[in-house]
Amino acid sequence: MDELRTLSNILAAEANAIASVPLTENYSAALDLIQHQVCSLGGKVVASGMGKAGQIASNIASTFASTGIPAVCINPAEAQHGDLGVLQPNDVMLLISNSGRTDEILRLYEIARMLYPEIRAIVITAEATSPLAQTPDSIGLFTGNPAEVCPLGLTPTTSITAMTVIGHLLIVGMMLRTNFTREQYAVRHQGGSLGEKLRDCTLRK
Repeated sequence: MDELRTLSNILAAEANAIASVPLTENYSAALDLIQHQVCSLGGKVVASGMGKAGQIASNIASTFASTGIPAVCINPAEAQHGDLGVLQPNDVMLLISNSGRTDEILRLYEIARMLYPEIRAIVITAEATSPLAQTPDSIGLFTGNPAEVCPLGLTPTTSITAMTVIGHLLIVGMMLRTNFTREQYAVRHQGGSLGEKLRDCTLRK
């Protein structure tokens, strides 16, 4: 019973972290940027993060792509060895770092700005005063810096939850702005049980 109570407290802490994410006008600015660069100018979202944040970046990019917003994820270390060639002038960078001090991410944006001085970035981080949050022409979306539920206070746990949810706000926000339909989703998601369900719904119509 004590263990279940502990797990219940962890759920409560994670839920409270989500509810405490600062919801500011920067979200509208971020959606405006994606809509203009991607939907109007034909760019894409280029997401990146290091370590666990990189896994979140990959998930966000993949979900964006399945909901009508072209997106890719690049490893910031590999990007410095040529992978940044995927970047194009109208792209939007989505940079994720809990500390906002990850060297590879800061260097990635620096190099991107050397290639395309007008490139813009949306950054997801805990620290509003961090170097990443202060990068030129970036829009900051902040997690609220919740304490990790890890008993050591070190393992990325609650911070990852908050970053994932921020990604969902951007994804669903763009789905609403573009009036993304079930039919459009079905074309992009042919496989698995979800694809089968979508095909069945389409056939019944």
